[in-house]
Amino acid sequence: MANHKSAIKRAKQNERRRIHNRTIRSAYRTEIKKFNALIDAGSKEEATAALPAVQKVIDKACSKGIIKKNSASRKKSRLTISLNKALAAA
Repeated sequence: MANHKSAIKRAKQNERRRIHNRTIRSAYRTEIKKFNALIDAGSKEEATAALPAVQKVIDKACSKGIIKKNSASRKKSRLTISLNKALAAA
C-alpha cells in the first residue's frame, strides 16, 4: 500500500482510470458481439445499418487509448469483411 501522500493520490487516480477504461472496453466488446450476432442470425439489413455505429465505438476506444490504432483498424476491417461475405452469400 502507498505510504506517501503523492503515492496515495496516484493510486486513487489509477483506480478511477482503470474503472473508466474497463467500461469503455466492455462497451466496445459488447457492440462487436451484437454485430456478430446479427450476422450469424442472417439480419443483413440490420447488420449493414449497425456497422457504422460499431466502427464509431471502436474509433472512440482507439482515441481514448484503450486499443491501439492498428488494432482498431484490423477489427474494423474484419467486421467489414465478415459483413461483405454475409451479403455475398445471400
